[in-house]
Amino acid sequence: MSNKQQTIQNEISLSGVGLHTGNTVRMTFKPAPVNHGFAFMRVDLEGQPIIAAKAEYVTNTQRGTNLEKNGVQIQTSEHVLAAAVGLGIDNLLIEMDASEPPIMDGSSKFFIEALEKAGIQEQDAEIKEYIVKDIISFRDDVTGSEIILMPADEYEITTMVDFGTKILGTQNATLNHISDFKEEIAEARTFSFLHEIETLLENDLIKGGDLNNAIVYVDKELSADTMERLKVAFKKKTITVKPNGILDNLTLHWANEAARHKLLDVVGDLALVGIRIRGKVIANKPGHAINTQFAKKLAKIIKLEKRNNVPQYDLNQPPLMDIHQIMDILPHRPPFLLIDRILELSDKHVVGMKNVTMNEPFFQGHFPGAPVMPGVLQVEAMAQCGGILVLSTVPDPDNYLTYFMKMDKVKFKQKVLPGDTLIFKCELISPIRRGICHMQSYGYANGKLVVEAELMAQIAKKQ
Repeated sequence: MSNKQQTIQNEISLSGVGLHTGNTVRMTFKPAPVNHGFAFMRVDLEGQPIIAAKAEYVTNTQRGTNLEKNGVQIQTSEHVLAAAVGLGIDNLLIEMDASEPPIMDGSSKFFIEALEKAGIQEQDAEIKEYIVKDIISFRDDVTGSEIILMPADEYEITTMVDFGTKILGTQNATLNHISDFKEEIAEARTFSFLHEIETLLENDLIKGGDLNNAIVYVDKELSADTMERLKVAFKKKTITVKPNGILDNLTLHWANEAARHKLLDVVGDLALVGIRIRGKVIANKPGHAINTQFAKKLAKIIKLEKRNNVPQYDLNQPPLMDIHQIMDILPHRPPFLLIDRILELSDKHVVGMKNVTMNEPFFQGHFPGAPVMPGVLQVEAMAQCGGILVLSTVPDPDNYLTYFMKMDKVKFKQKVLPGDTLIFKCELISPIRRGICHMQSYGYANGKLVVEAELMAQIAKKQ
C-alpha cells in the first residue's frame, strides 16, 4: 500500500435534498493540495467562506454532526467525510450552495461513486498518521456510551448498538480493513425510530426525508392519525409495516444494517480528528455526541504529543553546516545572524541550532538583571532556518535575499535564557513554489517546546 497522500483527479458534482433542511443543494468535490485535509466551502455566501472539517468546530450533534465557524454552518457532515476516509483520500475541498449535503439514500454510497468517478490521485507528500501507542477512552456515564481506541496494525472499527427495543435488539458490526469500507459499510443507510420521526415532524425538522433515505423502525403502535401524517410527509398513498418491523419501500441490505450505519457515522465523525488513525476503535452505543467528544479529546492528545515530542540530536557530531557555510548561503550577518549550525536538511525540512550566550547584544536591554531572549528574535531565528531550506533549492543562493511574508499561530511556551541551546525544526506545510516557503516551525530548549509558529517567506533576486 502506498504511503503517499491522496486527493481526487477531477472535480465532480452531485445534487440532492438536505434531510433536515429540505433544501436542494449542489455539492462539488474538488482536488486539494497536500496537507490540506478536508474542508467545506459555502459558495452561496459572500466571500465563499471555508470551514475545515475539524472537531473544534462541532457545535451541535442532535440530528447529525454540525459544524460552525464565524456564524457559517455545515450540517450532517458525517456521510460525506466517511466516504472520503473510506477511499483513502486525505485532501478534499467540498463546495456546497447550501448548509447541508444531500441526503441521497441516507448512506455514503453515492458519495463513494462520485469520488471514484472523479479518480483518486496520489500526491507528492507522505501520509500523516497517528499511531496509537496507549489505550485512549471516553465514556458518557449518563448514556452508557463508550469509545475505546487501542493499538493495532491498521485502522479497525467495531460498533455495538443496543437501543433497548425488541424491534432492533442488540447488533454488532466490524470493519477490519478501512479498504473494505466501500463493500461492507458504505451502503448502510441512516435509520430512525417511529417515535423520533413523530417528534421531528411535529417540530418541522425533517423536510427532506422520504422512505427511500431512512430506515424507520416501528417501535410503537402505528395509529391511524400517525399513518395519515406519514403519508403526507413522505408523499405516499399507502404506508405499511413489514413483518421485520420497518416501514415499507425499503429492504434491509444486511440484518445488522443499523450497526453498520453507526460504524459509518464513527468513521465520518472521527475524520474530524484531522489525521489518519492507526488503531482499533471499539464503540459501544456510539452516537454523534460521544463520537465528536472523543474526536475532540483525541485531537487534543495528538496536538499535545506533537508539541512535547522533542527531537533528539547528537550535538557532539559534526554539523551538516557550520557558521561559515551558513554565511555562504544566508545574507544575514552578526549581530543579526541567529543560527550557529544546521544539523539536518532535506527538500522538506531543516533542523538548526543556536547557542544562546550572555554575550548576545539584546540582553543589554532585555532585561537588565533578568535577561530573556525576545520572542520576536526566536521567531526570526526559526525563519532563518527556513531561509536555509528555501535557498538550498537555488544554485546561486548568494544572489538572493529572503523576505518574511506572514507569521501565524505564534506561541511562546517557555522563557529562553542565557546558557540555553535552542534547536529549531521547520517542516514544509506545502511544496516550495515560486520561491515561497510555507512551513510549520518549532523551537526547543532544555527538553521542552519553547516557541512554535506557522511561517511564510519568499526569496527574491538581489537588484
